[in-house]
Parts: sequence; C-alpha cells; structure tokens
Amino acid sequence: MDSKHSHTAISGAGLLIALGIIYGDIGTSPLYVMSSILKSGRVPDLIDAQLVLGGISCVIWTLTMQTTVKYVLLTLNADNNGEGGIFSLYALVRRRGAWLSAVAIIGGSALLADGVITPPISVASAVEGLKNVFPSLTQDMVVYIVIGIIAGLFLLQSFGTQIVGKAFGPIMLLWFTMLGVLGISWIVQNPVILKAFNPYYAYDLLVHYPSGFWLLGSVFLCTTGAEALYSDLGHCGKGNIRISWTFVKTALLLNYLGQGAWLLAHQGQMLEGKNPFYTLMPQWFLLIGIGIATIAAIIASQALITGSFTLVAEAIRLNMWPKVKLNYPTDVKGQLFVPSMNRLLLLGCIGVVLYFRESTNMEAAYGLAITLTMLMTTILLTVWLRAKRVALPLVIGFAVLYGIIEGAFLIANMRKFPNGGWVSLAIGAALMSVMYVWLKAYYIKRRLTDFVRLEPYVEQLKTLSDDESISKYATHLVFLTSAERSNEIEQKIIYSIFQKRPKRADIYWFVHVDTTDEPYTMEYKVTEVAKDDVFRINFRLGFRVQQRINLYFRKVIEDLVRNKEVDITSRYQSLNQRHITGDFRFVVLEKFLSVENDFPTQEKLVMQAYFYIKQFIASEDQYFGLDTSSVKVEKVPLVIAPVSEVALTRIR
Repeated sequence: MDSKHSHTAISGAGLLIALGIIYGDIGTSPLYVMSSILKSGRVPDLIDAQLVLGGISCVIWTLTMQTTVKYVLLTLNADNNGEGGIFSLYALVRRRGAWLSAVAIIGGSALLADGVITPPISVASAVEGLKNVFPSLTQDMVVYIVIGIIAGLFLLQSFGTQIVGKAFGPIMLLWFTMLGVLGISWIVQNPVILKAFNPYYAYDLLVHYPSGFWLLGSVFLCTTGAEALYSDLGHCGKGNIRISWTFVKTALLLNYLGQGAWLLAHQGQMLEGKNPFYTLMPQWFLLIGIGIATIAAIIASQALITGSFTLVAEAIRLNMWPKVKLNYPTDVKGQLFVPSMNRLLLLGCIGVVLYFRESTNMEAAYGLAITLTMLMTTILLTVWLRAKRVALPLVIGFAVLYGIIEGAFLIANMRKFPNGGWVSLAIGAALMSVMYVWLKAYYIKRRLTDFVRLEPYVEQLKTLSDDESISKYATHLVFLTSAERSNEIEQKIIYSIFQKRPKRADIYWFVHVDTTDEPYTMEYKVTEVAKDDVFRINFRLGFRVQQRINLYFRKVIEDLVRNKEVDITSRYQSLNQRHITGDFRFVVLEKFLSVENDFPTQEKLVMQAYFYIKQFIASEDQYFGLDTSSVKVEKVPLVIAPVSEVALTRIR
C-alpha cells in the first residue's frame, strides 16, 4: 500500500500511530482531574462522598457528550479532504459569511495558546509523582527536570510525527492498559462507585453541593484534548480515531472509577497532598508507574504540538498567519514541522513552567482558553450542518445543547482568570492580534494592487527582447505574479521590466501559484502568451504541498523542452552553437510602506504592525523555495492613499 495513504487506512499500524500521536493530552487527564476537583471542594482536599460520586459522574458524562458525541461522532465528519481542525472547518464554511473569519481567529488562537500550557501541566503532574518515592526532591529540582524533558521533546519534532508516532504508540498502549488494570483493581474492591454512571449524581453535585457549579472548571480538564484530536485528523484518519477511542475511553473511565473507589474507601479523610492517581499503585510498582506516567505526559505534549503545526499551516493558506517556513520531515501524507512555531512553543512552555512552578498552580489556569475554541467550533459546526442541509430542528438542537454545555464550562472556567487563566488568554490575545493584522493587511494589499491587461505589452516585450542596445539582464526572466486571470499582470511588474531598469531577456516567464482546498493537488497549466517570447505557468498546489517552486518550475521546463514547445538554449551565438542552456533569474517584488501615504488611522496601524512583524520572518523567496543564487528581490512602495495636498510655496 502507498505510504502516503497507509497511515489513514484502518490498520494495526494506523491504530498504534493514532494512540501515539493524538491521545496524549486527553489520555493523561487522570493525572490531575480528580486532584483538581478535590482541591476545589467545600473543604480543600477533604474526601467527600457526594463530591467523589458527583465528580466521577460529571467526568463520565463530559467524556460521553463532549468527546464521544460532539467530536468523535459528529465533528470528525466535517473533514476537508481528510484534514481536520478549526481552520479546516472554517475553510468549508467561509463563503457563508465574512463574520466567520472572526470565529476562526478566536478559536485558532485560543487553541494555540492552550498548546503552551498543556506540555507543562502534563509533564509537571507526572514528574511531581517522584516526590512520593524521593521525599528529599525539592520543587526547584522538579522544575529543572520538567524544563529538560520539554526541551528534549521539542528537539524531537524535526524528525517528523511518523517517527514519533511509531515510537510513542506502543508506550501509549502500555499506558492505557495500565490505567485500565489499576482502575479495575480498585473497582472490584469497592463496586459501589459504579453508581457514578447515573447522571443524577452529576446533577446532585452541580445543583445541591455548595458552589457545585464552579467545579465544572475542574471537570472540564478531562476533555481538553478533544480539540487536538480533531486537529490531528489528517495524521491518522477518522476510522483509526473512532476505533482506538473505544479502547481509550474504556481505559480512562476504568481509571477514573478506580480513583473514585479508592476515594470512597477513604471518605472523611484528608488527601494531605497525595495525588489520587498514584494512590491506586502498590508501593512496589510506584517508581515504574511514575516512569510510564512521565513518558505518557511527554507524549501528551505531542498531541498539542502536532495540532499546532497543522493549525499554522492552515492559517497560512487562509492568509491569517505570516508565510513562515514549513518543513515536511517524512514522505508520509499530512505530517509537517514548523520550525518558527516549534521555537515559540518551546519558549512559551519554559516561561509557563518558570511562572507557575507547580502543576496545582497550572490546573488553576488550565482550560479557560480551550473552552473558547470549543465554543467557536460549535458555531462553525452549526453553520456546516446547515450547509449540509441537516434538518433545522436538529441543527438548532445541537447548537442549543452544546451552547449550554460549553457556555456553562466557560462561565465556570472564568473563575480561573485571576489565578493564572489570564496567562493563556494573554497569549491567545497576542496570537489573535497577529492573525487579525495579517488577514486585514491581505485585504488592504489586494484592494490596492493594480492589475493591467497583459496583451497591450506583449509587442513591447518582444521589442525589448530584440533590442541589442540594452545589455541582457537574463536569458530567462521569471516573475512571480498574484494575478489570478491569465490575461492580467500587476502594474508593478510592467514598471519593473520597462522603467525601473529595462530588463531585457530572451524569454519572459510569469508564474502564478494557486493554493487549492484539496490538500495534495499538484497540477500546472502553461499558456504561451507570445510564441518563443512570453509564457505564463499556473501552478495548482494543495495546501499541504511544500512550496518548492524552483524545483517544480525546472520540472515544467524539462517537460516543455521534451515536447519541443520551447527552446531554452542560450541565444548568444557562441553559446548557442554549443547548445548551452541560458540562465534563469527570478524576480520577487517585495512591498514596503511608502512614506507618501495619507490614509485612515485603523489601516495605518494595521499596515505598520504588518510590516513590523514581517521583518522578523523569512522573505517570500524562501517561503516559495527559490534558489537564492538566482533570485533578485526588488522593493516596491505600497501607496495606500497618496497625500492629496502638499503645502509647498515657491520662493522667487
């Protein structure tokens, strides 16, 4: 079977890769959920039967309604040619309203912000278990270990998620098996915990327990990984996710029920700093269990990191993120590595560890941003269901049900704002600003780009090509053009050829790159504008295809030469006789903000922010994969609105 598709087909290897890549976040939630619920109780750390039964019941029904029904059964159907995530969903519905871009920006930036707090909380929760074995271990030492583990994980990313998935899959299989076995060992000792399947206990906790509603902020931690599960759809395929989720959910529920059984056996006592998760383990197994938990926590971080890379690639295609470099470390479809995002996430994670230091402090801040993402996904999914002509009562029912559930989680999580929740919201707001600036600047630039018909200039190009009084600029001159119509060209390109410095060439090539909604399209079309003198090449590349225009252009030229459609040998007489190929030179026009501007304050601020951010990222020739030795970058002024009046007085 073709390696590009085998990982998404239902198979043992596909299921193992799914376990390794996408369930880390949701799979390590038993490390901190019950601990967080008990700390938020009427008396912190007091084991209360109503709190335990109600808390476990809330977890069971949250995993069922939120993760299973909304994400695994419903949302996975909203795939964009096999790709998932909030931006893929937005791409499916964006033509149904300009306002939906705001929904996608809020959801996408909140999910990226959450990716900064997930690795620290997962790894810190696991490593802190070492204190049960080595009481002399100080918090400073824990912080150093956590930072070291996180740094190592981010260094691994450049090898590709296929390698990571293959290595992590068997470990996660062991982890989930361990969760199930530990849970069963306590359920058989205290089967009364099985009453938690009755949703009455969840209702009783939220309505009758003092401040019970606010406990939803802790309960929500059990489902934070659901959004990452959707983002990683392209890595594993919905079949593998649905089958593996049955096993994962069973293991999770068994472990939560096991923790509940242990807690009910000790009701009325204080936790005294113990983590309910580690209390399930016999003393002899504790060190082994902590080791497996730590590795599982490292893998938990992987789910958000791969999801973040996917999100950034999608945002670039939607003109919501700077055109940063994307790498494809393996030949497996859907897997990519974004070096700049990897560095940003690493710095963010280290900052979070140093600021919060303990996992309990992170629990107080975790989950607020992701609730926003889930609400935004619900809005987009409602629009998608309507577009699919699902019966209106069902669409309204879905929107109301999940609006109430996620609205309640959001209100409960708002309590976390002063305790550190503001950190993830601040990161989200910064990312939101970048996305807004990039999208707004894209529309401003598009509005101000002058396109002219190419036809009136064809004769001039032929004349310039034959004018031996002008020194030759290149044998083949290649311009990247954003003009979508094949009979149009930017005014700036015409200016660059004829006026800036006359650029005489034997053949002029105009190359346009169109990014399609299909992930892996690789097509091109050649239009001969003027025989042997002017050609236009249109590339249609999928949003997951690496932009290696230099390589693709060379392949097109080889095909044209083979079909005798073009002669690329040098037209210098001495070189032509020896059949030497002429040189190719690319010209990339890079805009800068002209000082000759007089425009609205909002647009001025947007464009200033746009050009400020642009100086920190790779130039367009690097993004398109052009060979730097043959590229000329030309600066052209972007005049938004010329200054209409200049108060100059002539002195005689």
